Amino acid sequence: MSRAFVKEDGNDLEPLPDLPLSPHPNYVTPRGLTALQTRLRDTQERLALLRARPDRLDKLPEAAAERDIRYLEARLRSAMVIDPAQQPLRAVAFGLSVVVADEAGVESRYEITGEDEADAAQGRIAPQSPLARALIGAEVGDSVIWRRPTGPATLEIVAIEHPA
Repeated sequence: MSRAFVKEDGNDLEPLPDLPLSPHPNYVTPRGLTALQTRLRDTQERLALLRARPDRLDKLPEAAAERDIRYLEARLRSAMVIDPAQQPLRAVAFGLSVVVADEAGVESRYEITGEDEADAAQGRIAPQSPLARALIGAEVGDSVIWRRPTGPATLEIVAIEHPA
């Protein structure tokens, strides 16, 4: 094989494209801000370990860590911290926990958090989600329509609380 087509230096790996940033305001809870800061620190530590490897032929993990650091730094720069403890409990709002009952009377709890903190398995939803948009502004006793892909659902607001 001709050496003319073999790349030997491997030092010119282009940076990976940046991860897309949300066009929405970056509201975060204090817990969400701490989580972003922790993720950034952990990613910076991982990058330092990758750069300290004796065999650095594969630079892709380093490029991925650098990309993730750029994303996390951008999210931290744009973060607008809202403390749920300072939110009044009159209506559903960012950072608050809400208990709803569906048409069958089954209760569920949701907490409206920042996008980076959202986790459906823990009942944490982003403010831009269809469920959060239906809930925000509602008061205890109100019924709201949650427009789901499987069809609309009516939910009654049972309680509005500060998260535990």
